[in-house]
Amino acid sequence: MGEAIRIAQTGVELGQFPFGAVIVMGGRSIASAHNSVKASMDPTAHAEIMAIRRACSKLYTTSLEDTTLYSTCEPCLMCLSACFWAGIRRIVFGASIADAAAHGIRQINAPTRQVAPFYGDFFNIRQGFMREECLTLFEKWSKNHK
Repeated sequence: MGEAIRIAQTGVELGQFPFGAVIVMGGRSIASAHNSVKASMDPTAHAEIMAIRRACSKLYTTSLEDTTLYSTCEPCLMCLSACFWAGIRRIVFGASIADAAAHGIRQINAPTRQVAPFYGDFFNIRQGFMREECLTLFEKWSKNHK
């Protein structure tokens, strides 16, 4: 999660939204990304999506089974679905969707605990990991975007 926080901080410094994601396989980071929606003018360029794209490209595969996604924030519906399609079963996130919304970041209010059951028993999700550190990113971002 530390790497996800660091890369999210880089994104914040570049004027992006305060989100970072890392994909880990066998204890090693294989891809990471920060949100780049504003820079790319691509509304799908969420940190999780960008990390999945990079991991698939690096490993030359569309299957990321046996990996874990670490994200500074709870994945949105799009990102959770991308994890499903990529085969990423284990997700660890810090701040919640409600935390992001409370800091002025527009969100779809669909928490993973409510949505994950629609995917059957596919996901193993750990929430609130290093939450306070992730909230610091939101606080820095919101100070610059009021």
